[in-house]
Amino acid sequence: SALFNFQSLLLVILLLICTCAYVRAVAPRLVDNRHGFQGLLFKLARIGERLSPYVALACIAMALTLLM
Repeated sequence: SALFNFQSLLLVILLLICTCAYVRAVAPRLVDNRHGFQGLLFKLARIGERLSPYVALACIAMALTLLM
């Protein structure tokens, strides 16, 4: 159902990025595999690490849009 609503899709992507970055910081062995589905999680964690100010701004913007 999140695929049909653009705002929900963005929310799911932001939550995945934040979750993968957190899991990589706490338990890096869970996200270090670069092949298959875990490779996608590795890429999301890498985005969360390298673009953390932009991801944080996106999370704040999404929170404000949900509150309004």
